[in-house]
Amino acid sequence: MLRKNLALNLFITVLIASFFVACNKTRDYKDSSRATGWKMNSKEGGFQYDPKTKEQETGPGLVFVEGGTFTMGKVQDDPMHDWNNTPTQQHVQSFYMDETEVTNLMYLEYLDWLKKVFPPSDENYRRIYEGAVPDTLVWRNRLGFNEVMTNNYLRHPAYALYPVVGVSWIQAVEFSNWRTDRVNEAALESAGITSRNARYDAKPGETFNTETYLNAPTLAYGGNDSITRGGKKSESIAKRSKDSTNLYISRKDGLLQPAYRLPTEAEWEYAALGLVGIRNYNVYRGKKKYPWEGQYTRSGKRKSRGDQLANFKQGDGDYGGIAGWSDDGADITAEVKSYEPNDYGLYDMAGNVAEWVADIYRPIVDDEFNDFNYYRGNVYTKNAIGEDGKVKVVTKDSIIYDTLSNGKIIARNLPGEILQVPVDENETYLRTNFSKSDNRDYRDGDKSSSRYYQSFADEADENGDGTKRMYNSPVQKVSADSTGSLDRQYDKSSTRTTLIDNEVRVFKGGSWRDRDYWLDPAQRRYFPQDMATDYIGFRCAMSRVGSKSKKGKRARN
Repeated sequence: MLRKNLALNLFITVLIASFFVACNKTRDYKDSSRATGWKMNSKEGGFQYDPKTKEQETGPGLVFVEGGTFTMGKVQDDPMHDWNNTPTQQHVQSFYMDETEVTNLMYLEYLDWLKKVFPPSDENYRRIYEGAVPDTLVWRNRLGFNEVMTNNYLRHPAYALYPVVGVSWIQAVEFSNWRTDRVNEAALESAGITSRNARYDAKPGETFNTETYLNAPTLAYGGNDSITRGGKKSESIAKRSKDSTNLYISRKDGLLQPAYRLPTEAEWEYAALGLVGIRNYNVYRGKKKYPWEGQYTRSGKRKSRGDQLANFKQGDGDYGGIAGWSDDGADITAEVKSYEPNDYGLYDMAGNVAEWVADIYRPIVDDEFNDFNYYRGNVYTKNAIGEDGKVKVVTKDSIIYDTLSNGKIIARNLPGEILQVPVDENETYLRTNFSKSDNRDYRDGDKSSSRYYQSFADEADENGDGTKRMYNSPVQKVSADSTGSLDRQYDKSSTRTTLIDNEVRVFKGGSWRDRDYWLDPAQRRYFPQDMATDYIGFRCAMSRVGSKSKKGKRARN
């Protein structure tokens, strides 16, 4: 009897163990839903999902920057006592950043595309190309002979790999948007989703836009599912899918990249410091002076001892040093990759050209409100929806042009893009995280967030538009009539007290025109977003989706 009981208990134990083993094998959730238990990716139907986790691919020109915490705003030398970079502890998520500054060659590719897709000979498109061309007159100096750069720097092949300058913040943003669409367009073509060479065969004004494709794919390429090639029609958007109900690529497929954009100030400063290769506590606490190790601008390595580590102005009348071995190799800008990269593999994060970042300038970084992915400049918008319930796509006749404060006319949107409108009460009602579309002034500059709110109620309306501003900066009014003639009304007020407003952006890093004081990544300056100089360029960034590190996520069932 005892033997029978032991045998029975052993059998039950083995049966239970087998049951749990079987359960564990079926609970990997590779082919079934963790929520419902339903089978996924079945021929009969069900939710379609690729169980293989896809790592975000590194986009063209980018390098990976693993995020972390750092001391933002700490400068080693502050004889100017600007008090605009008080140290704060910040954390940034992982992201990607351009290995080098955007070069003349990269920007000329953009201009060439604009000229082909939106021919300036067409009056409807003429101002699109004109608004994108860099201002080459930034090289002129009243007491300097710089006409060779005015005429040659942008287009001569000798300067092809030099950083582009004369580009405003607005133009840099438009370049980033264009780059996003071209990279994703190439990805779809490589995957066989769109017709091969569709971008070359589309008619003028018909182009690919990422957001349009994701929201209304049939409206991509000007709303044409087919294009004419050699007298025959062929599909510009191929409908390839394992499931006939899934005709187009969407975000869940993981093929399309996030947007190229300008880096935030926090991202740029974090990337410039290059803390990834350093395990020194003092450096982590904000004791790093340059993107490289050490307190000097010349190399201490045996092979390159005495060589300059960046392109900057070394003294009065000294933009490169004495010709020969002690020269830094450049008098104006230098070809990208002329100097060693920092520990992230980023070139020229100090010197050569200063760089635009995304942020609106304010003297104080409000870390008390936010210390994670800090950014000032959010203006939330949404897709415009027509009466037919579909998104409104910009057409040839609905392009909106803006006249900037300097009189330059630019296209606010391009044909093929989805028209954007400010968010309204439908998105903000009873929300605690945001309450309006434009948040550039939040907690610093708008009337309602000021400490002495009541005193503003009695002030005169200096803008003439029913608003009052904390930052009393000049208001230039420029408008264009139907013939294109400009009416320039300069601000002649003698009561203005600052140049800071919601149209000035931060730029970071020293340039070929700056002394080494400005090479410190924590230094910050500002400039109007619609103006350009001969010493400010830019590079793009891209957000990282998924795991923080490229080493992969921890294994989980």
